[in-house]
Amino acid sequence: MAELLRSLQDSQLVARFQRRCGLFPAPEEGPRHNGPGPAEGAAAGRGAGAPAHGLRSVAAPQPYVQKYVVKNYFYYYLFRFSAALGQEVFYITFLPFTHWNIDPFLSRRLIIVWVLVMYIGQVAKDILKWPRPLSPPVVKLEKRVIAEYGMPSTHAMAATVISFTLLISTRDRYQYPFVLGLLMAVLFSTLVCLSRLYTGMHTVLDVLGGIAATAVLLALTYPAWSLIDRLDSASPVFPVCAAVVPFLLCYHYPAPDFYSPTRADTTTILAAGAGVTIGSWINHFFQLAAGPPGPPPPAAPAPAPAAAGLALSLTKFAVGIALVLAVRRLVQALSLQVLCSWFRVVPRDREARRRLEIEVPYKFVTYVSVGICATTFVPMLHRFLGLP
Repeated sequence: MAELLRSLQDSQLVARFQRRCGLFPAPEEGPRHNGPGPAEGAAAGRGAGAPAHGLRSVAAPQPYVQKYVVKNYFYYYLFRFSAALGQEVFYITFLPFTHWNIDPFLSRRLIIVWVLVMYIGQVAKDILKWPRPLSPPVVKLEKRVIAEYGMPSTHAMAATVISFTLLISTRDRYQYPFVLGLLMAVLFSTLVCLSRLYTGMHTVLDVLGGIAATAVLLALTYPAWSLIDRLDSASPVFPVCAAVVPFLLCYHYPAPDFYSPTRADTTTILAAGAGVTIGSWINHFFQLAAGPPGPPPPAAPAPAPAAAGLALSLTKFAVGIALVLAVRRLVQALSLQVLCSWFRVVPRDREARRRLEIEVPYKFVTYVSVGICATTFVPMLHRFLGLP
């Protein structure tokens, strides 16, 4: 078993997958000035299969633009697109679209389960501290997250939890061929998982670990899904708990050995989930929802796309996303200005913005506002504009 785990964590396995898909490192034109980061260096000292433990007071890995040669552009664009399905650009479009155009009930459940799974995955990275694949031999295509640790793959966790939570939640709610839904869930999660190998950001073991952890979490949380559906009818003090608990979890996030975007991404995820939860409570408490709370009758016909319906959906999405992005920009600028003034730093100072007492509050306030706006104010704007 130990030998199998070491082979699944081998960087050469990732490199061979990249080569088979037509991705090769460009010939070196000179000495590389950016050496391996601390996680990579620690792994190199221990061997490719050994996790890095006990790293303290080390510099962050320095991102660099790695030159590469693409010999198969079909796989290149397929996996780069698939990788984007596990990033913020997908979350801030797909999840609101689901809420505004398909089913708020499904959207709320999906977001809360997704937040729980992603928080556990993000924290696990900074507790386990397993390195990403070594480069060379692996070609790394994403430099933003190069400073993060690898195990588990939160892309794999996000894709698995989104696809299979939707499948399970819609099985008895809408009429559609279950086999077709299962195939789509498997295809979606598989493409995202393979993209993590193609982009060189995870080992096979990282990806399998993310899938296995998500499967366990889905099984453990499934009995509580009906409770999630009733959160909007909780007590008047519920919004306070929904905001304070996630904020404390973000503020007391495991202290990293060096700066990486993991804490900031975790804060974004938890804050968005808190905002959606609070927004749903506001809708129910002040009776702002368009219809009665709760799910519609089970086994309803699945929403069928039509030209008029598609145009309406795209219009609602365009109106909603414009308001959401405007709120995000405004709240982010205001909260950052207030915090930087309080701590007497310049908002343009990148290092100052990474400080715990600045980064966590401004991101949390920003994305709580985004979540509330998406669930409360955007539907109100839709009704005001006559967009059913």
